[in-house]
Amino acid sequence: MTSGSCLCGAVGFVVTGPMRPVIACHCTQCRKSSGHHVAATSAHRDQIAVTGEVTWFQSSDTARRGFCGTCGSNLFWDGEGENLSIFAGAIDGPTGLKIAGHIFCADKGDYYDLPEDLPRSAGYDPALTTRVVG
Repeated sequence: MTSGSCLCGAVGFVVTGPMRPVIACHCTQCRKSSGHHVAATSAHRDQIAVTGEVTWFQSSDTARRGFCGTCGSNLFWDGEGENLSIFAGAIDGPTGLKIAGHIFCADKGDYYDLPEDLPRSAGYDPALTTRVVG
């Protein structure tokens, strides 16, 4: 079981199933919403329990972003499919997870470099983003 929350504690979550390795997303929307790139894991929706009120922003035709309406912490990315993405920085304590790859690298900021030793995709990569280990 893994738990997490926003900065002020108004929104919390518990994940009871396995989580995907962390994927770093460098798309323009992730960079603008977070101030940098986003590092997120994911889990099956039916294995995530959320407490408190998540504020949702419809960021595209196919996805929305969930955050705390009080402190503004970015918590979730919700797109099509059976998984809900969870921002790794919102997880409490050690996760045991590692970054397994980078997506939307064509959109990355020019002020940082990516490591050479992990898979990269210029855009969306379902092989990286939809798998769950466990």
